[in-house]
Amino acid sequence: MTFEEFERHARIAWREIPRAYKDGVDGLTVRRDARVHPDHSSVYTLGECLTEEHLSDFGSADTTRSIIALYWGSFDALSREDRDFDWEDEIWETLTHELRHHLESLAGDDALEDLDRASEEMFRRFDGQDFDPWYYQHSEVVAPGLFRVEKAWYLEQIWDRGDADASSAVEFEWGGVRYRIPRPAESGDVHFIRVEGIDVDGTFELVLLRRRSWLRAVKHMMGFDDVLVLESEASAEPVRPAG
Repeated sequence: MTFEEFERHARIAWREIPRAYKDGVDGLTVRRDARVHPDHSSVYTLGECLTEEHLSDFGSADTTRSIIALYWGSFDALSREDRDFDWEDEIWETLTHELRHHLESLAGDDALEDLDRASEEMFRRFDGQDFDPWYYQHSEVVAPGLFRVEKAWYLEQIWDRGDADASSAVEFEWGGVRYRIPRPAESGDVHFIRVEGIDVDGTFELVLLRRRSWLRAVKHMMGFDDVLVLESEASAEPVRPAG
């Protein structure tokens, strides 16, 4: 998609968003450049909510003003890496994501900031850098113990040493089906198991969390203990329908 086509589609999508959701937004700007993440060369910023807050005891559209920016160069770079890249869907998703940033600024809500931090930690992990092993817990909570960071799904399961000794397999439920994978030889404190063989839009990881004693939990919050984080892969075998 050329820059001119991109700008036209972006402005059509912008006009389709109800005015009430754009209160306090001074407009949309479409830029040619690509915004590459300063620490992750394969990560591009598709859009930004550029917000300026004026001193006040409360947040409102009069005190919090924003401009939404879209970066055609970033879209173009990603489209060259992904043959299934859907320009129009990505434009809409980016616009609504950045508008949510603005609306949360008005409300003093930082939920989306937490999601962005979770994405940042996920990129750090995939780049082999140090990362917060509980990053996914700050993302979208889909159901108790089930989290999503963009198209990455995380299902938590608590284990203790008795569980490891009792069974050679780990079972979990997904999409109305109960699955089984081999229990990893080492469990660690946090073990990310990338699971193949299930129907999911994106990636799916089962996260085994070691049950912590009260003392270990306090030490973790204070930053005093070492956490053993492991990663592995497994193929899932359906056992029976869930329930």
